[in-house]
Amino acid sequence: MSSGETVPARPPGLARDVNLLVKPRIVSMVLLAMTVGYVLAAKGSFHWLHYVQTIGATMLVAMGTSLLNQYTERDTDGLMARTRDRPLPAGRRRAGWVLFWGLAVSVVGVALLTWWANALTAGVAVVVLITYNLCYTPLKRITAANTLVGAVAGALPPVLGWAAVAGELGREAFALFLILFMWQPPHVLAIAWMYKDDYTAARMPMLPVVDPSGNSTRRQLVVYTLALIPVSLYPTMIGMAGPLYFYGALLLGLGLTWSMLVMVRAPSFQTARNLLRATVIYQPLLFMLLVIDGLRT
Repeated sequence: MSSGETVPARPPGLARDVNLLVKPRIVSMVLLAMTVGYVLAAKGSFHWLHYVQTIGATMLVAMGTSLLNQYTERDTDGLMARTRDRPLPAGRRRAGWVLFWGLAVSVVGVALLTWWANALTAGVAVVVLITYNLCYTPLKRITAANTLVGAVAGALPPVLGWAAVAGELGREAFALFLILFMWQPPHVLAIAWMYKDDYTAARMPMLPVVDPSGNSTRRQLVVYTLALIPVSLYPTMIGMAGPLYFYGALLLGLGLTWSMLVMVRAPSFQTARNLLRATVIYQPLLFMLLVIDGLRT
C-alpha cells in the first residue's frame, strides 16, 4: 500500500454502539446520586449486599431510560451534528432492537427494585421512567419548559436511594430532591447555549433557541443558581449535616455563581462550557461533603 493511499475507517462495533446507547457517564451520575441517598439513609446500618442489589437494579433502570430516550429521539438526533453519529440516526442499529432492550431492562430493573428493595423504591423508578420518556422527551419538541420537567426525573435518583433504605420519604429525601432539581437548570441551559445551533436545526425549542437575545436564558441562570445556594444549605437546617457541610456548600455555591455571572456577562460557547464544567464539579463535591458531614451528625 502506498503512503498516499487512504485507509478506510473501521465501522463502529457493537461495544461502542452499546456504549453510545446506554450513556455510561450519565448512568454513573445517576448511580452516584442514588448512592448519596442510600448512604445517608443507612448511616450505621449499611448492608453491602442490599446496596449492590439496589445499585444494580437502578443501573438497569437508568440504562433502559437512555435506550428508550434514544429510540424516541432518533429522528431529531439525526438533525444535530453532535448526535447524528449515534447508532439509530446513523442507521447502524435497528430501532425495534433498541426499543425492545429499553423496555426489557427497564421492566427487569423495576421488578428487581420491588424484590430487593421495596415497592416505594420501584414506584420512584417508575416515576423516573414515565416523567423522562413520556413527559420530558416529547416536550423537548414543544416547549422550552421541558427543562423543568426533565429536572424532576433527574432529581429523583437520591430519593430512590433513600427510599430503598428508609422505606418512606420525608424532609431529608425532599432536601436531596430539591438540591438536584435546582442544580439542573444551570447545567442544562449551559449545554443548550453551547449547542443552540444544533437545537435550532432540529427544531427543538430550547430556551436559547426561542430567545435569541439570550435575556431569558440569563435571567433563569441567575435565578436558579442563586436559589441553589439556600437550597443547598437546607440539609443543615433540618439536621442532616453540620457546619462542615454548611460552609463547604456555601463556598461551592459562590464558586458556581461566579462561573454563572461570567457567562451572563459575556455569553459564548466557551463561557457556557466553563459553566457546564463548574456544574459537573459542583455536584459530586457537594454530595461528598454531605455524606462526610451527614454521617458524623
